[in-house]
Amino acid sequence: MALDFAFTPEQEAFREEIRAFLSKELPPDHWKLQSDREQAPAGQAEFTRSFVKKLADQGWLTMHWPKEYGGRGASVMEQVIYNEETGYAAAPVGIGSQMAVTMAGPTIMSWGSEELKTEHLPAISRGEALWCQGFSETNAGSDLASLETRAVRDGDDYVVNGQKIWTSGAHTADWCMLLVRTDPQARKHKGITYLLMDMRAPGVEVKPIISMMDAHGFNEVWMEDVRIPVRNRVGDENEGWYVATTTLDFERSGITRVAWSRRVLEEIVGWVRSNGAVANKAVTRNALTDLWIAVEVSRLLSYRVGWMQSQGQVPNAEASMVKVFGSELACAITNVGTNLLGLGGGLLRGSTGTPPLYGALPLGYMGTTTYAIAAGTSEIQRNIIAQRGLGLPRS
Repeated sequence: MALDFAFTPEQEAFREEIRAFLSKELPPDHWKLQSDREQAPAGQAEFTRSFVKKLADQGWLTMHWPKEYGGRGASVMEQVIYNEETGYAAAPVGIGSQMAVTMAGPTIMSWGSEELKTEHLPAISRGEALWCQGFSETNAGSDLASLETRAVRDGDDYVVNGQKIWTSGAHTADWCMLLVRTDPQARKHKGITYLLMDMRAPGVEVKPIISMMDAHGFNEVWMEDVRIPVRNRVGDENEGWYVATTTLDFERSGITRVAWSRRVLEEIVGWVRSNGAVANKAVTRNALTDLWIAVEVSRLLSYRVGWMQSQGQVPNAEASMVKVFGSELACAITNVGTNLLGLGGGLLRGSTGTPPLYGALPLGYMGTTTYAIAAGTSEIQRNIIAQRGLGLPRS
């Protein structure tokens, strides 16, 4: 079956509608403010929540969801267009809302009981619920199935004890997608259960992790005798690994990062054209051309995932291809940009004057370093591609 990435006139009109909305609702200097934390306006969290609510009011936040769950049954490719445009504009959709819409909601739809669907999906579709992902642990990152957080059945509850780490947005989240071990005697992939944890439950403690960018996005989450109702289980007991892989596939298949990378590359190219003072123009031209081609490849790989979903297929290795290629491309773009702009553009931030690209690259360079680690390392993605995509044996 041929892959057709041509957009219909209706889809192109929808793209223009989103662009007009973003132009109206975002400040003229929004891209600059997103790149310069010290000049970001006060009340950014409130602005993000308000903006997400506007997206929900437009019917865009969960437009790809079925109508019975608060969506409008839009096509997958319409969702791809929406993600691409909001990513390009660095729209403040918020990590908690993103996880709710793209990970928690679809996973609950795929595996959850009708009770869980009724409880959680409407709140997500209205932009009212923020979620986080309680997967990784100190000794269970890439080897996620080695997790040790324990849940013991006690009547109608699970009693949970343990710790999660690198939990993005846990300090603002209402709910957590939580992986726990319910059968310590089973093989490690077989004794895991997937629970939904109320972040306000007694015994839940969130401790911030401050990054080298002086940013608070990551957290540790400690659980001491936290009681989670059995009805909050997604899928069967001890079968949570299969539910988790569904969540991870949703996490890895987006085009938002690709669109952001394209925007950064365009900013770098614009600076080179207006500045002209680069050490070796031929080398610079070739490096930027290679990156431009790679951005187009990354975009088409993302379109392929969307196309597969539109055909009722479930991308797996294909989602990992998008993840590893897009993550490493973002690193390459900020690396080339930092070297091109030199010390002034690579070290200074916006509050120190008027550095090239308003100080965007220092944060971008440090931030993209995590892309090859978060949501599954590049090594893990390559293993998935080799085994599930190419059919190669495990070594």
